[in-house]
Amino acid sequence: MSIAKTIDHTNINNDATEEDIKKLCDEAKEYGFHGVCVNPEWVNFCAKELEGSEVKVVVLIDPPMGLSFHEERIKMCERAKEDGAQELDIVMNIVDLKYDRYEKILEDLKPVCSLLDTKVIIGSGYLTDNEIKKASELTKEAGAICVKTATFKDPLEEREVEEKGCHLKIMKEAAPGLLVKASGNIRNYTQAKYMIDSGADIIGTSSGVQIVKDENPSS
Repeated sequence: MSIAKTIDHTNINNDATEEDIKKLCDEAKEYGFHGVCVNPEWVNFCAKELEGSEVKVVVLIDPPMGLSFHEERIKMCERAKEDGAQELDIVMNIVDLKYDRYEKILEDLKPVCSLLDTKVIIGSGYLTDNEIKKASELTKEAGAICVKTATFKDPLEEREVEEKGCHLKIMKEAAPGLLVKASGNIRNYTQAKYMIDSGADIIGTSSGVQIVKDENPSS
């Protein structure tokens, strides 16, 4: 399988323009990416641009640490679904995780996971190995389809590729049956392939086109 099918082609820049997002969608269709991942304000636009294609519209909810009130998070997710999102990438409340408020996390995530296919971002760069394990278990218990490493402003972005790979292995072992998504400064084919070899099923990156070109340099 081409690595393109694992990629959520991503633009979550706050200053992204309509032209930027259209380019994102056009590239996703051209290269056959799994999805495009965008901020909530672009969901409806992407849904229209990608209509009739197999590319999924993925929306990032409540970065970087999932600290919005539960009611606000639910409203964001419901609006995204109405606008045409097919998958949610929502950040777990990392403070609640740090303070062992596990029931609160489940009460927050279960209604979200019942709305749409949901990937839960656990912010693994902020966490110990034991916390990564627990966050992955909670993600599965909440009914998500996938546990995801990080989003922007996560310390994981600055760490070595090998450490990211170790996090993926913990997540895979802690939540068997769930997909695992790796993200954070994955910029070339070598890095993406290492993530897949370490257990990632999905790659979140803004460098999807370059990664595919790296995989097939003669194409």
